[in-house]
Amino acid sequence: MSYRYMRMVLMFDMPTQTSDEKKAYRKFRKFLLSEGFIMHQYSVYSKLLLNGTANKAMIGRLQKNNPKKGYITILSVTEKQFSKMLYLSGEKDDSIANSDARVVYLGEEPKEDES
Repeated sequence: MSYRYMRMVLMFDMPTQTSDEKKAYRKFRKFLLSEGFIMHQYSVYSKLLLNGTANKAMIGRLQKNNPKKGYITILSVTEKQFSKMLYLSGEKDDSIANSDARVVYLGEEPKEDES
């Protein structure tokens, strides 16, 4: 796994008492999935990003799709920091969707330093 990438962790708590609130919740969750976020737990999603510029762009898209009610928190960390997450219970999701292996390279893949 390459450590030049970033991981955006998004946590949210939205009201779902009325039909309008439920609709806003479903719309926001659908937006997250369409943007490539994966669910870790209920209301905890993450997305792999190439760099800080992609992180800022994603924050801009999230602000445009902000449901306005509830709490939404974003934490951006390096992929190296994210990979050190400790699991007290449950199992780590090693699927391709949760790794940088799904990143498509256009052109030549970066060469590793030969020592």
